[in-house]
Amino acid sequence: MSPLHFLILFLLLSLPITCFSESVSAEDADIPKPIEKPDVMSSEYRAFWNDQIQSEIDARIEKFRKADATVVLTNVKPGSEVQIEQIGHEFLFGAHIFNFDQLGSDDLNAKYKELYGTLFNSATIAFYWKTFEPEPGKTRFQGAYEDSAEFWNQQSDPKSQPHWRRPATDPVVAFCESKGIQMNGHTIIWGNRKWQHPDWLPKDPDQIAEMEKLFEKRIKELAEYYQGRLNRWDVVNESATDYRLQKTGKLEQNDAFHQNSSYGLMPADYAFQAFQTAKAAFPETVQFNINEYAVDDFYADQVQNLIDRGCRIDLVGVQMHLFNPQETLDIAAGKNIQTPEIQKKRLSAADQTGKPLHLSEITITAPNDNEKGRAIQAEVARNLYRYWFSWPSMIGITWWNVVDDCGAPGEPSTSGLFTRQMEPKPSFFALNQLINEEWKTRLSFQAESDSVEYRFRGFKGTYRIRWINRDGTEKSMEMIVH
Repeated sequence: MSPLHFLILFLLLSLPITCFSESVSAEDADIPKPIEKPDVMSSEYRAFWNDQIQSEIDARIEKFRKADATVVLTNVKPGSEVQIEQIGHEFLFGAHIFNFDQLGSDDLNAKYKELYGTLFNSATIAFYWKTFEPEPGKTRFQGAYEDSAEFWNQQSDPKSQPHWRRPATDPVVAFCESKGIQMNGHTIIWGNRKWQHPDWLPKDPDQIAEMEKLFEKRIKELAEYYQGRLNRWDVVNESATDYRLQKTGKLEQNDAFHQNSSYGLMPADYAFQAFQTAKAAFPETVQFNINEYAVDDFYADQVQNLIDRGCRIDLVGVQMHLFNPQETLDIAAGKNIQTPEIQKKRLSAADQTGKPLHLSEITITAPNDNEKGRAIQAEVARNLYRYWFSWPSMIGITWWNVVDDCGAPGEPSTSGLFTRQMEPKPSFFALNQLINEEWKTRLSFQAESDSVEYRFRGFKGTYRIRWINRDGTEKSMEMIVH
């Protein structure tokens, strides 16, 4: 059996069964058994994630991620089975899709794409300005030969290509639309010259007005081209450090037109200007995100300041990157890193904004590319996902690098859910177990009469109801539980 057939078979066998079922039990169902793994976590780590913490997480999941629902049917064949199956999550389980058609073979590309619509219902699409518009006016909306699978399949050193991890956007958007995947555009305005700013963007203080015009042009161009096709946009990325430095007097604003940001020269008050331009340019149906790794009271204050001045910010992005393999080893050893208490502190700070939160970028590195390292990654991922899923204001989690050795330069090579050859790692099975088994509701019952009113409590999302009419025909409908 090929790895792709194995993955597809696993996902098919992983149809969720929950304790709500009246006629199907987990013991009787033909589902994969838990994967045996070595006990790699210290007693100190388990003390942080103790039974009381786990019970609190379970209680929050029950309270905030489930809802009561009623199924009402008529003309049902008495004695027949009615099936209620959750087919989609309200919660966003996402990943970036930066390696679209870039993995070097049709087989690997197919496995990668299969994840979107099975494990992931949301995708972050790369709009980094530097590679999106490498020359003035030459935008990479439409794919060229250099964006095709055929081109990438011929590359012996794909990382040497300037558009590695930066596919043309139209083919990715069309793919996501075909699979019903929600989309997040990342990112419109970011001060980082290394990764974001094109080489041709003005850099001198006397050209700041031209830079500001180009910022405005970029926002309007993206809005006009895609309208409401992408659900969400990261309008401004990682600007809280500048706000913090200004507030503490460590960053001087030179005049009314420009500032020395932590990245270099930027237009004054660029975050405010970007959100105001976006509000005027995009449809109201599009959600605006602000995205940040430095999550603290200063970040919350920045968001509130922008809102108070008339900016529309719909979601507050929170990042969590364990880039250093030693950090993950230290977590397993029981050091005070990304513990439940630290999660509570960071998320509570972001909650001061009163806006829904999105774990917009997460990285959990396997400290070693061996059985122990992969088992550590899986256990850390499982506990953190459970905590984040239980947080009341959280609307989604986005894993960053899905495939090993496909990160940006300087990022760890073992932070994927899959090896470079798209072989699933324990971290994939851990997340699939949660997303497609534990956190999905599937149940059935026997109709006692031709009129059915059945109440249940299930995870929020889209459901398919199937039953048999009195005349013996099979019927189905969909409903949303929220």
